[in-house]
Amino acid sequence: MEEKYNEEKQLRYDLAYLKMAKEWSKLSHCERKQVGALVVKDRMIISDGYNGVPTGFDNCCEDEIGKTLWYVLHAEANALMKLAKSTNNANGATLYITLSPCKECSKLILQAGIQRVVYCTNYKDDSGISFLKEAGIEVCCIEI
Repeated sequence: MEEKYNEEKQLRYDLAYLKMAKEWSKLSHCERKQVGALVVKDRMIISDGYNGVPTGFDNCCEDEIGKTLWYVLHAEANALMKLAKSTNNANGATLYITLSPCKECSKLILQAGIQRVVYCTNYKDDSGISFLKEAGIEVCCIEI
């Protein structure tokens, strides 16, 4: 009975953090995809990010034919870089993200010490998710 209660409680938190990540994604200036990410540790948001260009660049994420510019940073990379500048660390944390991570970001997630990834939409390439699962990171897809 208590285990079921804990699972329901975790699902409520997961949904709430995913909804917050969805709101955070709206800060992105990208037109094709807006992605938001939150890093949560001990039920506290310790970092956030959304996809976009590096600091100092024009806020345009796509070229004239609509293709994403190569230097656009992914939401989870932005959240992890922001975290690296702080006094916090991601060891044992959960990453909430609106789009499942690509293979490049999956390497960053593993190296950062994230233990759980919760997302709501699948990216076209699932090799990042496969990599995280193979590395022993818990991965959950929850549609919102």
